[in-house]
Amino acid sequence: MSSSLPPLRSNRDFLLLQLGQLFSQSGTQVASIAYPLLVLALTGSATQAGIVGFARLASSAVFALPAGLVADRWNRRTLMIASDVLRLVTMAALAAAIVTGDVTFWMISLAAFLEGTGASFFQASEAGAMRSVVPAAQLPAAINVVTGRRAAINVAGPPLGGALFGLARSLPFVVDALSYAFSTVFLLAMRTPFQEEREEDAGRLRDQLLEGFRFLWHHPFLRMTTLVFAPLGFVALGYTLALVVIAEEEGLSGAGVGALVASFGVGVLVGSAISPRVRRALPTRAVLLLELWMWPIPLLFVLWPNVYVLAASLIPAALAIPSTDSVVIGYQLALTPDRLVGRVGSVFRTIVLLVAPVGPLVAGFLLGGTSPRLAVGFFVGVALLTAVVATLSPALRAVPSPGDWKLETEDPAAAPEPAS
Repeated sequence: MSSSLPPLRSNRDFLLLQLGQLFSQSGTQVASIAYPLLVLALTGSATQAGIVGFARLASSAVFALPAGLVADRWNRRTLMIASDVLRLVTMAALAAAIVTGDVTFWMISLAAFLEGTGASFFQASEAGAMRSVVPAAQLPAAINVVTGRRAAINVAGPPLGGALFGLARSLPFVVDALSYAFSTVFLLAMRTPFQEEREEDAGRLRDQLLEGFRFLWHHPFLRMTTLVFAPLGFVALGYTLALVVIAEEEGLSGAGVGALVASFGVGVLVGSAISPRVRRALPTRAVLLLELWMWPIPLLFVLWPNVYVLAASLIPAALAIPSTDSVVIGYQLALTPDRLVGRVGSVFRTIVLLVAPVGPLVAGFLLGGTSPRLAVGFFVGVALLTAVVATLSPALRAVPSPGDWKLETEDPAAAPEPAS
């Protein structure tokens, strides 16, 4: 049981992993706002700024599945360090080009693509590292720490990046490069192996690549959580664009729009702080469904169309995200054998990356061609349908409490769980 385990704060390797990612992801967020600012300063083109943003996301989508396969075949620590080194060299080279005045638009695009590529391989290995250093019963608490850390970085990183860019255009990228150096040092200091003992898989690469998808699809919980949680990215990004557009139409300043968007990140941060109490107070299934039932709340905007109502109606989802994610992602890791963690996680990320970016696209068309109430109402309908499907799903009804979780070690091909 988790009550007999030492607290996570005394888990040396878990703390090292989190400290490394605190530096690394802070640098990434600092650079994220600097990319479009640099392109706009260099070219004045919003279109080219969009291309750079697309290059970062495109590389994540392109390499997600191969990264999962590599993470399950190679030493994960080595792969994470190599990913950090690639991003360190890339950011250092970009910073040097800025300082010397030799930077070009295509150089910035290539740097963004390479940074996204490194992130894909790092993330594919990070899940296995987490599974290795954290006992199964403590995975929800560990995932909650990760969610809180990311929320804090998402709130503080972009403003800091903008401030650093104002001091010197190269400075955000120098900070990003240094963050990867710190991450590498912390990874080298960890003692726990990032994977179990493996036997060499002589099968075809194509079959090995598809094995992660087959395992996810044939496991009821993994399949259903993928199908119901992937649309949430679509809904969340659709709401976000609607919030920005409606705020500007109602005459808010740029700072006011930014504050409304940042309020969601603050909500996630608060949700991380209260998540342990939520998980203790509610049954595991209720925690699992909690976030899903928060996303339809912007129905309030349809009834009372005001941007502040829309912003406030998104806060309950922000508060619920850390609690629900801690159960969903934690149980996914516990159910997946170590040799498949990279591939299964990459399949999940690929599906999310394919679905989520469509949200702003649909929201843009609806906001341009109909009304804000109809646009938001469409996403409310998608969110409500998703919540109903999840609630009625037999695969999500019998999730055990975290104290009863055990890490899956058997070969899933030998005894797959029957589909429901």
